Amino acid sequence: MNETPLPQDPPSAEPALVSPAPQLAPAPRRNVGLLVVLIVFALALVASLAISVTSQRRVRVVEQELARRQQDTQGVATEARMMAKQSQDTARESAAKVALLEARLAEVALQRTQLEELIQSLSRSRDENLVVDIEAGLRVALQQSAITGSAEPLVAALKQADERLGRYSQPRLDGVRRAIAHDLDKVKAVGVADIAALTIRLDEAVRLVDELPLLSQAPPRREAVRASAKATPAAPAASGPASWWQSVTAGWQQGLDIVWDEVRSLVRVTRIEHPEAALLAPEQAFFLRENVKLRLLNARLALLSRQFDTTQADLQAVQVMLDRYFDKSSRRTGVAIELVRQVGAGARNVALPRPDGTFAALTAAAAGR
Repeated sequence: MNETPLPQDPPSAEPALVSPAPQLAPAPRRNVGLLVVLIVFALALVASLAISVTSQRRVRVVEQELARRQQDTQGVATEARMMAKQSQDTARESAAKVALLEARLAEVALQRTQLEELIQSLSRSRDENLVVDIEAGLRVALQQSAITGSAEPLVAALKQADERLGRYSQPRLDGVRRAIAHDLDKVKAVGVADIAALTIRLDEAVRLVDELPLLSQAPPRREAVRASAKATPAAPAASGPASWWQSVTAGWQQGLDIVWDEVRSLVRVTRIEHPEAALLAPEQAFFLRENVKLRLLNARLALLSRQFDTTQADLQAVQVMLDRYFDKSSRRTGVAIELVRQVGAGARNVALPRPDGTFAALTAAAAGR
């Protein structure tokens, strides 16, 4: 360590005075001061050295901490970059999935719209098919009713249409159901000829023709004798002479009755309003009965063909022949005349009402109104 030289007094310009002899006392004071300065300087230097060493240690520790933290920061930054990259990849995947879901959602919405349109189209086409089917069935039933002359086909078709509409339960077809109910009431109110029942009556009349008695034919003699024998009551049994006399009297009475019946069978008095009936020969009775049968069969064919005018003409001819040639007092003749009369009364041409209201309602429903 270099020592700093002490300052010297500047030379005075005045001439030096003669001074006394030098004193040796002040010299140690300078050395002490210098020593103090040196000690202070040394202490300051030591303190500074200690401070610098301590600072260097702290700096080194701080550098180490900084290095460690920098490494940790780099690791965290690397991990953050990896996580950011993963987040970016996840975001890209999420964006792709969202785009795919949006595309699927758009497809589902489109499919739903198409499905709703298809359902509406199917519903409309189902309604249209139902309306067309009901209309076709009613037209066929109307033709069958016109051909057969019976209202049953039309009534059955209207009931079936009403049942189908009831099962379908479509509110916009309620007007069609009301029209069907109204037309059904109108058809049921009309009395149409029952062809089957009238045909059965004609067949029964044809069967009775061979059994009808003619005005020109007398009843058989055997039947008259048997009838008188059955009408004669048997005498009660008795004992003694009285019983013998009663049996003889009864025998004579029975013999007289038989003789009287024979006499009565020889002559018969009958009032005949039409003389030609009495002039009818026995061999012509067969042709008369066959002619009546042919008339009845012709009336039956005309009835089945719905030719009511021809049926009425044939029935009137049969009625005239029954009144003119057959015995009306006979029960069988009365039954045959009644059958012919019933067929003539029932064989009437009745106009069957058309279900125009139902057709109009079906047309309106098909048009979507």
